[in-house]
Amino acid sequence: MLTLFHAPQSRSGRILWLLEEIGVDYGIRYVDIFRAMTLSGARDPANPHPDGKVPALLHNRALVTESAAIALYLTDLHPEANLGAPVGSQDRGAYVTWLAWTAGEMEPAFWGKISGAAETDPNARARYDAAIARLLTALATGPYLMGDRFTAADVMIASAVAWGREYVPESALIDAWLERALNRPANARATARDGTPPGAVQAA
Repeated sequence: MLTLFHAPQSRSGRILWLLEEIGVDYGIRYVDIFRAMTLSGARDPANPHPDGKVPALLHNRALVTESAAIALYLTDLHPEANLGAPVGSQDRGAYVTWLAWTAGEMEPAFWGKISGAAETDPNARARYDAAIARLLTALATGPYLMGDRFTAADVMIASAVAWGREYVPESALIDAWLERALNRPANARATARDGTPPGAVQAA
């Protein structure tokens, strides 16, 4: 049994999307988290993540945390979904590189832009420019990050870019890719299951 520990409107939404893409049965445990940007929420004792964050995935008795690790775990567990790359395959190196790049390079680079560091720190600016250049280079031969095939790398990176679109340069390539990715039925299903953060006011 797969159980996703999920906080609405958080990074765990991309794992919700990936689970819908895979099409496997899974359960959702909605948990609270501390949200640093709004100074709201709190660590939830029902959440097994060792840092009190999300996502956390429980598969039988195996706990997996961190988005890139969960994406790799799920696509290896369900190769029939064709959203990853099996060990030994020609695409494996590129696939695991994209997943690691998301957390290790892209997200820190984007945070440098969001926080304003890229405007004052040459190193932060260079890191951000390199991340954008790498994304554009891949999409120039697209239509997806790994060519003709949509993968979990697109889920991971498109979700982050869509969230921070205002911090990414204007680009027809990026906009077309985001439209292709975000308009997939699995993303619509995931959005419907995302939920509302605790304490949020819902529209009447």
